Amino acid sequence: MAAQALMVLGTASDAGKSLTVAALCRILRQDGFDVAPFKAQNMALNSFATREGHEIGRAQAVQAQAAGLEPHVDMNPILLKPTSDVGSQVIINGKVTGNFKGVDYYELKPLLLDAVTAAYQRMATRHEIIVIEGAGSPVEMNLKDRDVVNLKMAEIANAKCLLVTDIDRGGVFASLVGTYALLEPAERARFCGFLINKFRGDISLFLPGIDYLEERLSQPCLGVIPYLHNHGIDDEDSVSLERRAVPPPNAASAEEKLSVCIVGLPYLSNFTDFTALEHLTNVIVYYTRRPVEARFADVLILPGSKNTISDLLWLRENSWESAIEEHVANGKPLLGICGGFQMLGREIRDPHRIESDVESVAGLNLLNVTTILAREKITRQATARFSESACFARDRSDPLFTGYEIHLGDTLLGEGTQPLFQLQRLADKESLRDGAISADGRILGTYLHGLFDSAEGLALLVNHWRRIRGKRASTIVVDPLAERERRYDQLADHYRRNLKLDLIYRALDHQR
Repeated sequence: MAAQALMVLGTASDAGKSLTVAALCRILRQDGFDVAPFKAQNMALNSFATREGHEIGRAQAVQAQAAGLEPHVDMNPILLKPTSDVGSQVIINGKVTGNFKGVDYYELKPLLLDAVTAAYQRMATRHEIIVIEGAGSPVEMNLKDRDVVNLKMAEIANAKCLLVTDIDRGGVFASLVGTYALLEPAERARFCGFLINKFRGDISLFLPGIDYLEERLSQPCLGVIPYLHNHGIDDEDSVSLERRAVPPPNAASAEEKLSVCIVGLPYLSNFTDFTALEHLTNVIVYYTRRPVEARFADVLILPGSKNTISDLLWLRENSWESAIEEHVANGKPLLGICGGFQMLGREIRDPHRIESDVESVAGLNLLNVTTILAREKITRQATARFSESACFARDRSDPLFTGYEIHLGDTLLGEGTQPLFQLQRLADKESLRDGAISADGRILGTYLHGLFDSAEGLALLVNHWRRIRGKRASTIVVDPLAERERRYDQLADHYRRNLKLDLIYRALDHQR
């Protein structure tokens, strides 16, 4: 029997679709259903490597975890990773197909539709309920005939749909009424109601508005979800960094806290690497594109990048190189992850012109390593422990870190340079060296995403940095994985209190 399908569509991007799908996945799982998430096409720089080595959107990995499942490539068969304002890297069924500009991408529709349909059908045979996420708005009229992620997906899955809108932005009446007005009658018939998201204030003042909308749209309001502050669940893309930003600390306020500055690269990817750090009460995490705001940081992090060479050139053009050199000269710790690690080296070579029109570019020359970009992307889950040479290695009987790799090319260590980790790739059990570490242990580089997501690794790195900065070592009491589960339950409780679940279950029952 095919799975029942519930689709979450939005009036615009960032309306709250991803979080709503995660909440519904956790609620349905709590209520005893075998539920799984699905998004036909995702555009995001935040991605995740599955156990099988396939790359999918981070949002679908989060939703799978909320559903109690191992993330799988069938949950997100198409991933677009922007490489410029007009083009993206296209990933189909977890593997790179190529780089395409928008107009060229849409010529792939037959291939995309086949991939989406096949992936959904496989999911529908394995699970009882599929919660599907749309993208942007379902009524972008210039793109609707090429759609594979919104109403076309609803048709493929024969899904009941709910429409989410963001009241915090304003314009909720126009966005809801306008969206329904642009739907064809057969499309409107799929909808079982609308959801008001990110509400602030006194709900009694909004009740007349709900009455108006229900009458105007002939659709029930499925709930009004209050704004959820600091939910701590990984966001889909960097648009959320504006909400997560905190002012840079000053010297007085950060005296006992460890302040961590993450450079806000234009093509910053996988900022979810830092979620566990953000949960620590004795750590201040902030993002900035202004070098002057890095001066109070104890630790500076160069994060992952979808376009490493472009972002490296951006650093130089915006006075970051001198700010980073000053940070290092002051004896402060520096960490580079993935693309950030590549930038720390002597040189990045691009012989196949994968990322740029230049064959090579000089790195920041802070680690004696050289990166050579390659066409084939490495996407694997891995565990790691400090290498024998790492200056702060301790008991290595058990892996301290669990994460994943998503990168192009290899980084070669120069003479006298020591690796940071001994890495064990899960898919093929291959053991190899990863990253690099300076002789004094202040500069670290690694390809391992998610290195803060294990309690032991998180504690060791944070206390290593605290000692360098002359701060007392602290006990890390937060287990990132246990904290993640707690936050999924908290999210489900928040939605459960404010959703009309009986109407949603009734809509699903009509599919039987």
